[in-house]
Amino acid sequence: MKISVIGAGNVGSLAALHIARQDLGEVVLLDIAGALARGKALDLEDACAHLRVPYRIAASDNISCIQDSDIIVITAGFARKPGMTREELFDKNSQILKDLSSAIKKHAPGSIVIVVTNPLDVMTYLVLRYTGFAPAKVLGMGVSLDAARFSNLISQATTVPAQDIEAVVVGTHGEGMLPLPRFTYVKGIALDEFLDDAQVQLLCQKTRERGKEIVSFLGTGSAFFAPSLCIADLVSAIAKDQKRTIGVSTLLRGEYGLKNICIGVPCILGKSGIEKVIELKLNASETAALTQSAESLRALITRIP
Repeated sequence: MKISVIGAGNVGSLAALHIARQDLGEVVLLDIAGALARGKALDLEDACAHLRVPYRIAASDNISCIQDSDIIVITAGFARKPGMTREELFDKNSQILKDLSSAIKKHAPGSIVIVVTNPLDVMTYLVLRYTGFAPAKVLGMGVSLDAARFSNLISQATTVPAQDIEAVVVGTHGEGMLPLPRFTYVKGIALDEFLDDAQVQLLCQKTRERGKEIVSFLGTGSAFFAPSLCIADLVSAIAKDQKRTIGVSTLLRGEYGLKNICIGVPCILGKSGIEKVIELKLNASETAALTQSAESLRALITRIP
């Protein structure tokens, strides 16, 4: 497979490394700053001696290098800074992704696109609109990262390894996300068997604030270690046709009572992209919270140029 990563910043370059070391296919690293992409590609190639994987990573500043890509990952755009609103971030990144969508439609019309640029759910909707691709072919990496954060925080509270925790988060990739304790299990056992309600609600709040907390400490950017691994996980599920259930931002067409909006829900991923949207049986309060989360996106969607 040919896998193109657009954006050679921290998230994009690390994602390229994780994708290459899994030998998922030919990797292309693209950035408007061509020297940055080429320098990072060379550095990543030097790492293969230690990883003992004979990968090669091509680099370019020419968008035509994505020609005939099977999977495209978009990390390009401005990162969130302390105090920046979603509206401000949208204004900065919408034109960038509009132009990239047109280029993807031209050079890689058969590709599956994974959107990482924030505000993620709205950017996923924008890319879907401007590529004209089928909804199954465009997805946003968001709630899989939020679920990883939820798992980590539960692990710290219970001292159970994170790999033994199955956490579920739906909704927007932001502070309107909805961690779902009822669908979260620790070693196959319901979460409420380990923690009381007050403890669980505290972990939910910490999960919602995790991204902002990281941004506040970094000062000049946002998280990159965990997001890059989540990207590689999505690419692997598609490239290997794993039929795995992973939370991603996707266009809903009636599921969960929502239409014409991209938002994070569990989906089955395989070689065709999103092969099925999983509709969890939410209770009334969870449904109301998810609906509120979705409605918070409407104003931004109406601003898409």
